[in-house]
Formats: sequence, C-alpha cells, structure tokens
Amino acid sequence: MDDHALAAWLAERAGALLLDIRSLGGKEGDRQSDELLLRLLAQARPDDAVLSEESADSPARLDRERVWIVDPLDGTREYGEPPREDWAVHVALSIGGQATIGAVALPAAGLVLGTGQPPALPSAAAGPVRLAVSRTRPPACTEQLRTHLDAQLVPMGSAGAKAMAVVRGQVDVYAHSGGQYEWDSAAPVAVAAAAGLHVSRLDGAPLRYNQANPYLPDLLICRPELAATVISVLQGS
Repeated sequence: MDDHALAAWLAERAGALLLDIRSLGGKEGDRQSDELLLRLLAQARPDDAVLSEESADSPARLDRERVWIVDPLDGTREYGEPPREDWAVHVALSIGGQATIGAVALPAAGLVLGTGQPPALPSAAAGPVRLAVSRTRPPACTEQLRTHLDAQLVPMGSAGAKAMAVVRGQVDVYAHSGGQYEWDSAAPVAVAAAAGLHVSRLDGAPLRYNQANPYLPDLLICRPELAATVISVLQGS
C-alpha cells in the first residue's frame, strides 16, 4: 500500500487496540499502542526512521529524508475517562521536513481522517467564530482571540481532537501557544492541509518537522478565510 493508505491503516489498527484495552488505563494504552506502531512500521517501511512520543529519540533520524512521526495516544487523560471521544492516534510521514502525509484516528468516534482521501471541508457556519480550547489548560492566546474576534469558546480534549474539529466543521480555529512537540501536530497538520485548511505557526511561518529539537511551541489551524485576521490579532496588529 502507498504511504497515505499505510498511515490510515496504522492509525486505525492502533485505535482498535486502544479501544480493546481501554480499561487498562492511559499508561498501558501508550505503551501497547507505541509497540504496535513501531512493529508495523518496521515491517512495512524498514528503511524509514521513526520519531514517537513514547520511544527514545535517535539522532540518526536527522539524516533521513523520510521520518514517521507518531503519537500513539494523543489525550491520555481523555482516554482514561470513558466514554469520552476527544482523544486520538497520530501517524504522519515527514518528507524533507514537510508533514504532508498522515492520518488521525478518533477511535471512540469510529473515524479515521487521512490525506489519502482528504475530508471535504464543510461550508462556513453562520454565527460567531468558534474557537477550540483546552478544557483545563487554555493557552495564553485564547483570551486575545476571544476578545478581538468575539469568539465562542468550544472546550475539548486532545490536540488531535481539536484539529479534527476544525476539519469536521465543528469549530473554525484551533490556536495553541502553550508548547507542543512535533508528534502533537504532524498528523493533524497533514490532514488539515489536505482538507484545504490554513496551517502554520502563530505568526504565519511554515511548520518544519524532523528538527533536532522536536519541540514546536505553537500552532495555528483554521479556516482559510480567517487566517489573515487570526494572525493579525495574534501579532497585535
């Protein structure tokens, strides 16, 4: 299968496993999902490197053009609170520092969204701009956007769930300034971009992956017609 199909299949397989073992809790879910993804990737793409949240990093990946970036369980807290659906599995392939191939599974919702068959972006909804925010740790940019856009806050869990809420037309903007890592955003960014959404840093700069330091502090995913306004607000202009 091609890379797009592989990403979706891997996310689906890991999601099915996580549903089966959900009663064991998030720590065990992280471990078993990571082991499954690493094993399947080693079989399917033995020459590619892997960067996973749950495994030791290797500088050898920096010399590779193709690097799979995975979050075996995005939203450990939400996963540990069934029947919540706002958790995900991220599988992305970075080629030359660009995350353009990937899939995000929302297992509890029975969904896998991927770049092979990008979801169609719904039409813009009437009413106020809807802003996806953390239920417990809203980032510093939230109040700025809420005030200047007169936005409606929509609380939800994991990064992948927030990003896919924009893809699914449930919200209009997901802006994060509280610090993330490459595995938090690579797959969501790939899927969102394939669906026609705007993806960037908060200042509009492009997102780069497979960097020596995988820390990627901020992220913007939003409807394309809102991008210039959101970036302007965040830059204080």
